[in-house]
Amino acid sequence: MSLIKQLWLTILVLLLIAFGGSLFIAITTTKQALEQEVSIKNADNANALALSMSQLSKDPTEMELLIAAQFDTGHYRRIELRDTDGDIMEAREADETIDEVPGWFVDLTRFSIPAGEAVIQDGWQQYATIEVETQHSYAYRSLWRSTLQLLGWFGLAAIVSGLLAWWIVHTIRRPLQAVIDQAREIGRRRFTTSRLPKTRELRDVVEAMNQLSASVSSMLSQEGDKLEQLRRRLQHDSITGAVNRDHFMRLLDTALKREDDNTMGCIAIIRVAQLAELNEQLGRSATDKLLAELTRELQQIARSVDNGQVGRLNGSDFALLLPGEDDLEALSARLTDKLHAHLDGQPLRIALPMAIRIYHQHETRAQVLSALDGELARAESQGDRAVILDRGEGEAVLFQTHDEWRAALVQAIHDGVSLARYPVLDNQGGLLHYEAPSRLRLCDKWQPAGVFMPWISRLGMNSDMDLAVVDTALRTVAENTTPVALNISPRAANDPAFISALKARLQAAPEAAPHLWFEVPEIMAVHHLESFRSLCRELERFGCRMGLEHVGPEFSKIAQLHDVGLSYLKIDASLVNNVDDSVDQQSILRGMATLCHSIGIKIIAEGVETDAEHTTLLELGFDGMTGPGIRLSD
Repeated sequence: MSLIKQLWLTILVLLLIAFGGSLFIAITTTKQALEQEVSIKNADNANALALSMSQLSKDPTEMELLIAAQFDTGHYRRIELRDTDGDIMEAREADETIDEVPGWFVDLTRFSIPAGEAVIQDGWQQYATIEVETQHSYAYRSLWRSTLQLLGWFGLAAIVSGLLAWWIVHTIRRPLQAVIDQAREIGRRRFTTSRLPKTRELRDVVEAMNQLSASVSSMLSQEGDKLEQLRRRLQHDSITGAVNRDHFMRLLDTALKREDDNTMGCIAIIRVAQLAELNEQLGRSATDKLLAELTRELQQIARSVDNGQVGRLNGSDFALLLPGEDDLEALSARLTDKLHAHLDGQPLRIALPMAIRIYHQHETRAQVLSALDGELARAESQGDRAVILDRGEGEAVLFQTHDEWRAALVQAIHDGVSLARYPVLDNQGGLLHYEAPSRLRLCDKWQPAGVFMPWISRLGMNSDMDLAVVDTALRTVAENTTPVALNISPRAANDPAFISALKARLQAAPEAAPHLWFEVPEIMAVHHLESFRSLCRELERFGCRMGLEHVGPEFSKIAQLHDVGLSYLKIDASLVNNVDDSVDQQSILRGMATLCHSIGIKIIAEGVETDAEHTTLLELGFDGMTGPGIRLSD
């Protein structure tokens, strides 16, 4: 039995004892008072009647008439006249009729009232004895009305007491429930804090649990900071803070393999020409400072888009990767304005040729870099600060105008979305869920997400697209209860109308909803924390699981999300590829796995391509894998 039920039961028993006892005492006291009152009345009536009869002649007829006349007044239950030998000379007795009072109450409170008795004198001698019992049905009615009034007052007092008890229990239950919830959250490794209640004992418990949560959160933050320091030391250039060449190449590979709304973008190479001469003329320290300042300018541009990156390819070459960007002229203008303005303040003329190119999903890293190298050589030949723009190989364009794209996408979404199925396996080879990237039928062919998602984002149709994906997934899960993972775009996740529509769909399919795993990009959770918290709370009500995909650069901030109910993280392929050959990557990923497990979050690797990567990741403590090298065994 719960503590609250025990408390209510105790209050109920106490109220029953108090009210029952009070009612019993009140009824008993009233009954005794009425009995005494009627007894006195019996004696008074008997004495008065005896006195009247003593003054009369002792004619039997006259005596009978007097007794009859007195009895007929209706206030007597019994009048008996007995001679000195005890024989009845005259008697009158009325039936006991008690109106308006239940029989059970009369039986329960039966009065025990002695009859009034007096002696009738005949001169100096005793003539007879008279016994009088007053009609006391009114006493029962009086006692019954008094009992009803007491019950009414006791009922009112019980209601007031019950309300007061409810308020007291509620004031106890609320902080107690908060303590229980917090304990459960800690059990699920969500280290939340609660407001301190006023009750001293509960306040002490909550304070201790808050200290525990704060200590664990602090520990997680410290571990995250240490891991971030390790990651930056292993993946970033120590002088400029830019990503080093090896990691930038992995980032580029991942960008070229993406199948979302960032399947194309811009990549630029900026060369600080004649770096050796700069070192000699400015000095090493001044040159390093100049390179670091240039890197900061490039990082400001990179931060303007999601997942933008700045890398240092060698001593003099810097690369800028901007997924989703396609305006070469605007990017060129921003780069020249920022970088040239900064360089113009230097004592020497510094050459800074640049090559900017659009990359597409179907291209390889070698193709992109080879083309950029050629364009950079052209830029150097055209001037010390020339900029060459290259739109790349391009790809087949399905539609020419925005209106054509919008009409085609609206129709395709209306016709229905198809979902691909890529397995995500646990560390035992069992199925965790299927990743389900969307497909739309455009130009009589099912097109992968990389073809249409950039246009979905450009036209602001993310919410419509994501809802169509959810509808298809719910139908699929209803037929086959295999769990499915769906991507939610950052725009949709921040759209209240989308959240409302999503909740309605999940509420209408309570059996299918728990089989859905939703995931958003890491960048959305970190930069829109409150929206992400709200989304997690809403989806948790339906039994859905929530995770992050493409996790990597912002991993150190994941510890801030320990209380939102994350189920899993998918580590970006740029950190996973070739992990079997890199001790540095293994150190980072091992730390990530340890930190995730400490807060109860599964860690899954994206983009696993080889058995060697798979084996290494299992040794590092990963809970799941997905990618081209992962296949579900028959």
